Amino acid sequence: MLKSSRKFMPTYILIALNLVAYAYTSAIGGNFIETDYHVIVQYGQVNALVFNGWYWQLLTAMFIHVSILHLLGNIFVLFIFGLRAEELFSIEEYLGIYFLSGLTGNLLTLLLGPEMISAGASGAIFGLFGACIIYVRRAIGQSLITALLYAFFLLMISSGPEVNIFAHLGGLAVGLAIGYLLAITRKPKATYQFSYSFSTR
Repeated sequence: MLKSSRKFMPTYILIALNLVAYAYTSAIGGNFIETDYHVIVQYGQVNALVFNGWYWQLLTAMFIHVSILHLLGNIFVLFIFGLRAEELFSIEEYLGIYFLSGLTGNLLTLLLGPEMISAGASGAIFGLFGACIIYVRRAIGQSLITALLYAFFLLMISSGPEVNIFAHLGGLAVGLAIGYLLAITRKPKATYQFSYSFSTR
């Protein structure tokens, strides 16, 4: 089994990157409470612009937040599930889950919400969440139904008029898929052998 990613502290690094990104966008936009609309247009995901060649927005949008409350909410959830993911996955697996989930969520947004403007790390965070819950359930040999219902419940309660449900859904689906594949392909941590002997006197 691969070593966990805990010694690399990817969760703290990602949190720091999101904080730095918000500090930068606040400085150039002149507003700490809410990110200036023109900054979001530049670095967030504006689907009309992505279709016109602004492909970098699919990545930069993962580090841009529309307000301080948006940022703090995402950081809180990232802290919880990120630390759990560090215990379960290698650094390559952790970052693969994070960025593939975030990118898939943004691509799904691009395809299903062509008029949308979005930003935030929630798609990537949902990926970590999905990977953790399905991996743990599969690794200990329990039913996956509970994990899927829990994931669906969290998806529903996180939805709303100002929430990019496509990013959440895409990130969650990728996280569940990767977590399941890792669980079924990885060798267990330990194997146990039992032997019996009988004697008659």
